[in-house]
Amino acid sequence: MANSHDQETINHLIKFIKGGQAFAPMSVVLANIPAEIRGVQPSGLPYSIWQQVEHIRIAQWDMLDFSRNPDYKEISWPADYWPKETAPKDDAAWDHAINQIFEDEKAFIALLEAPDVDLYTPFAWGKGQCLLREAMLVANHNSHHAGQIIILRRLLGHWKERK
Repeated sequence: MANSHDQETINHLIKFIKGGQAFAPMSVVLANIPAEIRGVQPSGLPYSIWQQVEHIRIAQWDMLDFSRNPDYKEISWPADYWPKETAPKDDAAWDHAINQIFEDEKAFIALLEAPDVDLYTPFAWGKGQCLLREAMLVANHNSHHAGQIIILRRLLGHWKERK
């Protein structure tokens, strides 16, 4: 069981992963994006909303897999982390990606909430990484790309500021 300082750290990590304090939560960022703008690459930008969404899904899955799987197999950067297609094949592919992002987020949070959680001991299969580092990486990575999606939505005329 986590001591009180560790529990406080875990609570902060969970809030950071879920967002909504210093940045918009992923549930808001990804809500109600019309199919017709998901694959649009605005002039001068190298990615679409779909490519950002898929990248978040793939990278978060990789960080989750790394954090819980002693038999983790590294994937190739950048080729395996970014989709080549600018748009999802169909609504089912879009829905799958969005749902997977939230399912993997829950699974990562479950690692943090495990009764025997150890935030600090490096994974035996890694190169010094520990669960604390991976949790911060998930939160930081996802918030970075959420901001990019907001920029894309603004450029494409489909973002309203939250009040």
